[in-house]
Amino acid sequence: MSLHLILFLAFGAVCVAGAINLLAQTHPINSALSLIVVMAALAGEYLLLGAEFVAAVQVIVYAGAIMVLFVFTIMLLNAGEEERTKGSRVAVLLGVPGMLLGSVLVAWVVLKHSGTGSVAIGALLGDPKTIGQLLFHDFLLPFEITSVLILIAIMGAVVLASKPQAVQKRRAH
Repeated sequence: MSLHLILFLAFGAVCVAGAINLLAQTHPINSALSLIVVMAALAGEYLLLGAEFVAAVQVIVYAGAIMVLFVFTIMLLNAGEEERTKGSRVAVLLGVPGMLLGSVLVAWVVLKHSGTGSVAIGALLGDPKTIGQLLFHDFLLPFEITSVLILIAIMGAVVLASKPQAVQKRRAH
């Protein structure tokens, strides 16, 4: 095994472990920190694939700016520890086999239809000029719609978080 493959598998394992930890945490801040670990591991994967610009954007935009928004929103909501329930029997009876079947299907498709040949660094589209052209010309409308949806979601979280406090203040007076 080459060092490149060992590092790729290690970053993949860190990414999967961070994602599992994200779901297993009961406190939202700990989940957000686990998501940062996933984003950093993905940046490492991108570096190994030769997409240095995408790795830098992953760290700066997602692990930096977007996660700061998530953490501020969690702090604004003053979210405490989540209540855990046993879950439903239907989810266990249908969800677990469905997840296993889906995982096997995805693994089969990836192994069967993935090219195993090596690609020279820089041979794939991924330079900043091409990404900028795609993002700000070809996909400008979806990019702007996504940013507006994120803004609306944050404003909705602020409104939902502030209503109980406003009602309590009115009742107190």
